[in-house]
Formats: sequence, C-alpha cells, structure tokens
Amino acid sequence: MGAQNGKDLLIKVDVDGNGTFETLAGLRATRVSFNAETVDVTSLESDGGWRELLAGAGVRSVGISGAGVFKDSITDARARQIFFDSKTPAFQVIVPDFGVMEAPFQVTGLEYAGSHNGEATYELSLASAGAVAFTAAA
Repeated sequence: MGAQNGKDLLIKVDVDGNGTFETLAGLRATRVSFNAETVDVTSLESDGGWRELLAGAGVRSVGISGAGVFKDSITDARARQIFFDSKTPAFQVIVPDFGVMEAPFQVTGLEYAGSHNGEATYELSLASAGAVAFTAAA
C-alpha cells in the first residue's frame, strides 16, 4: 500500500438499518486500531521457559477515533443520538487500498470543543460491538 490521502479514510453509519450508509461527520483526523488479547498458557514444561500463547483464543476488537467538524446539524444529531441511545448500528470504515470493515459499533466517547476564534470541533470514539467483516481492496 503506497501513501494515501488521509481524508480518504471514511467512517460511515447505517442510517436506516437496511444498509444505507452515509458519512458520519466531517473528519479531519481518524485512527483505526485492531486489538487482540492474548491467553498465556506458559507452564513449567514450556520449552526453555519461553512464553506460550493459545492460538485462536482471547478477545479481538476494533477501536476507532476521529476528530473534526460536523458538516451539518443532521450528522451532529445522528452521532449524538447514537451515543445517548447506547445503540450499536452498523458502521463501515473505508481505508483506501486496504479494504472495508463493517460491524456494529458503539459510540463510547463524544467530546465537543471550540476556541474564541475558531470553529467548533468534536472528537468521537467507537468500539466494536460484534463480529467485524473485512473485505480487502481489489
């Protein structure tokens, strides 16, 4: 994967529960992190005392964070309502030349900020709430 334009990474949300995805907000910075907990099965019989991990065990998750400006009052209200309702709608995360992830996510953080001589900004955090489907870019 070569260098990519950061603005091309998109976070979309299913707005009607039927697979109609729309961009959630005007993101300026986005981060996607893949996480996997390990299960340590090291014992006295472990070869040379080296740690052993149980393959296929542990909890996998995806975390997403973003910051930017809401592009309109509809996307602002949508993100806010998802948070206050503790819903886990389907989201799509599109990473150019990497692929598309689709899964239910919960909005775990929503922060607003602003300065005297600047626009109002927000920060958004999402946590995966189910199986993550991944489709690699062609």
